[in-house]
Amino acid sequence: MNFDLSLYFLVLRKLEELKIPYVVIGAFAGTMYGIMRTTHDVDILIDLDESHVNPLAEAFPLPHYYADPHQMLAAIRANSTFNIIDILKVDKVDLFMLSMDPRYFTAFETRVRRTVAEAEQNPLEIWVARVEDVIVGKLMAWAEGRSYRHLADIYEMMVFHYLQAGLGTSSFDETYVNDRAAALGEDVDLQWRFLNESAREYAETAAS
Repeated sequence: MNFDLSLYFLVLRKLEELKIPYVVIGAFAGTMYGIMRTTHDVDILIDLDESHVNPLAEAFPLPHYYADPHQMLAAIRANSTFNIIDILKVDKVDLFMLSMDPRYFTAFETRVRRTVAEAEQNPLEIWVARVEDVIVGKLMAWAEGRSYRHLADIYEMMVFHYLQAGLGTSSFDETYVNDRAAALGEDVDLQWRFLNESAREYAETAAS
C-alpha cells in the first residue's frame, strides 16, 4: 500500500525553514534502519515555544490548511499535542510536545540527520532519532499496547543492524537499550533480549 506522505514532508520542510527543533521517531524513522513495511505513522516530537506559534500557523494558511495558533499555545501550556490539517486532502499531521514524556529527551538530544526523498521533490535532510531510541520507543509502545507490530519492527531493525555490522557499516549501543529495556519492566526486558538474540542468530546464518 502506498501512503500519501506529502503533508508530512511539507510539515518537515516548514519546521526546517522556521528552525523549530523537532525529531522524527516511530516507524517512519525505523524505515531508515531496516523496517520494510510502508507506514503512514510519522511521529514528530517538537520543542515548540510561543515565539514559533505565529510563524508556524502562518505557514499553513486557510483555506487549504488549518493550523490553529490557539491550539498550539494550549499544547505548549498543557504539554500535549496539536495538529496541522490539509483541508482539501482531508489529512492531518499530529505533533507531540517533547515535554509530554521525559523518556524521549534522550532521543531528542542525540538525534541525527538523515536524507529523505519525496516524489518530484528535492531530497530533504531531517532530524530523526537514532536506531537505539527508535527501538526503545517501540519497546515503550509495546509495553503500553502489546501490539506485536512493534516487536516485528524491532526484529527487522536488529537483523538489518547485524547484517550491516558484518560489513563494518553499522554500530549499535546495546548497553543503552539493555538498560532502557530493563527499566521498562521484566517482560519488556525479556522480549528485547529474545528479539536481539533471534536477530543476531538469523543474521549469522544468512551471512554464512
